[in-house]
Amino acid sequence: MVSVEKTLGSGILERIGHTPMVRLASLTEHMPGIQLLGKAEWANPGGSVKDRAASAIVVDAERRGLLAFHQRGRGGRGLLDATSGNTGIAYAMLGAALGFPVTLAMPSNVSPERKKYLAAYGAEIVWTNPAEGSDGAIRKAREMVAQTPERYFYADQYSNEQNWMEHYRTTANEIWRQTEGQVTHFVAGLGTSGTFVGTTRRLRELNPKIRCISMQPDSPFNGLEGLKHMETAIVPRIYDPTLADANVGMETERAYAMAKRLARTEGLLVGISAAAAVQASLDVAEHEARAGREAVIVTVLCDSAEKYMSERFWTEG
Repeated sequence: MVSVEKTLGSGILERIGHTPMVRLASLTEHMPGIQLLGKAEWANPGGSVKDRAASAIVVDAERRGLLAFHQRGRGGRGLLDATSGNTGIAYAMLGAALGFPVTLAMPSNVSPERKKYLAAYGAEIVWTNPAEGSDGAIRKAREMVAQTPERYFYADQYSNEQNWMEHYRTTANEIWRQTEGQVTHFVAGLGTSGTFVGTTRRLRELNPKIRCISMQPDSPFNGLEGLKHMETAIVPRIYDPTLADANVGMETERAYAMAKRLARTEGLLVGISAAAAVQASLDVAEHEARAGREAVIVTVLCDSAEKYMSERFWTEG
């Protein structure tokens, strides 16, 4: 007899991926032959693109005997990782559904909404110095696993190959199918870099002519939560800097302005990093339009605005 617990757990995993594509029509209405499309990753059960990598990491760990599901109340080995928010929420959701403890190292200045999600799922949080960003959380997680290695499976999303491989297996192929193979440009932000690396590797196999553009904050001190300024950060081991046809820096203020623009012209409330990706994609669109070329530009809308509504920029200006 299949237990209810297992049914719930498998249900969570089955709901990850196959997210819809939205057309950002108002942004390109003055550019004939240009389409700008966003992959609506907030449709995942944990509300972000990070559900993909987190689920792949967790399932792989269970298969290899590094993590056990359905261990409620037994005090078994738990998952540990560093996160700036969305991956942590995905882990916490999966831990609650599949029955394993989750401990997260996280900067203490993440949005209040993120903190509430993690508390609701019952994750244990170790807060780190906000001035050190995600790098401080990484250092803390490494310290914790070094002290008590028997207590944790250290997921290490920044080095775990399952991160980029899940986007190779799923995200890229979904984009290809949803655009009927017409995608000409792919744009994504760099955090762990898994989304960009995995999706780019697969799209290049499907069509080597697709241009792939990575985006990151333009400075170490920025408001693009979840993204890394690679020149000054601990560089993820899975990051491959040779993949991008171009790498662009994005100003926080432009991302804020795009988030408000999408809300007021498209009726879409997207997160700050998603808005930054849209702005980078619009820059590409304008470049192609000036050159007189047609283009189908796809970006990843990594989450919605629901975890950012306490930000002041929504009502400023």
